[in-house]
Amino acid sequence: MKTMEERNVETVRTFIEAFWNRSEFECVDRFLATDYQELSYQSKDGLKKFAATILEAFPDKRYTIEEMMGQGDIVLVRMTVKGTHQGIFFGTAPQGRRIDVTLYRRYRVVDGRITEHRGWIDMVTMWHQIRGE
Repeated sequence: MKTMEERNVETVRTFIEAFWNRSEFECVDRFLATDYQELSYQSKDGLKKFAATILEAFPDKRYTIEEMMGQGDIVLVRMTVKGTHQGIFFGTAPQGRRIDVTLYRRYRVVDGRITEHRGWIDMVTMWHQIRGE
């Protein structure tokens, strides 16, 4: 029998695969609680809009979980995103350069549903890679 932490990690891992890697944006209804709080992108819609922006700019993007840890109802994730800049990204025309950037995510999972998310990305490195600096 799995512990609560193992189940929470599994929930987050499955969400990341569906939402970020397969771009199944409507899966939020399956994974996110009704009282979900999006602390990085303001709302569920903000999360979906940001993910669509990433998909448009980096259609070959792939998120890889490097490390996950569950403690109580919190799941911490360190992952990378790799892709090729092929579409407009925050006003910057496609450069055709590859990115390989580290991201950090903090999720709260209650009763099998994600109730809260906060994320950080190394945007300085990302912009340097896009610009070829």
